[in-house]
Amino acid sequence: MITVGFMENDVKRMQRPLRILLVGNNPIELSRMRELLQQIPGYQVISEIAFDVRSAWQRLMRFTPHFILIDDNIGKEELAQTVNSLAANRKTRDVPVAVLKNSNYSESITTSAALDYLLKQNLSASALYAAVKNALKLKRARQYLMQAYRKRRKQLLKFIR
Repeated sequence: MITVGFMENDVKRMQRPLRILLVGNNPIELSRMRELLQQIPGYQVISEIAFDVRSAWQRLMRFTPHFILIDDNIGKEELAQTVNSLAANRKTRDVPVAVLKNSNYSESITTSAALDYLLKQNLSASALYAAVKNALKLKRARQYLMQAYRKRRKQLLKFIR
């Protein structure tokens, strides 16, 4: 019995929580994305689904995601507005945002706030995992660089004075 408890603890340790907000207006596609996210190894995916921008902001009041995935079907203007407002908001500006696209030929939004663009066609769990993993690595790198910058800036000001 002791070994079983030890193994359960190892499994729990390996299953880190990963909170993801899915935004889109197609319940079938969003449920497919949710199923793909559940296949990400090493994480217990906790997801919330919002069907429009208004409900996304309502979800964000009580849910703090590690990653936000937005379907481009919500409309070009609404998509650009959402991505830009997420980047400007204090609570969500450090949360990586990826946009799910129908095709590579359609015009994309004109914002640099989206970290990644993923094609829905033939999207696999491994491709989605790679996007999430890279986004989280980039987030950690940004946080490290900001901390290093703040620390060095203080040291430089002390040196000058």
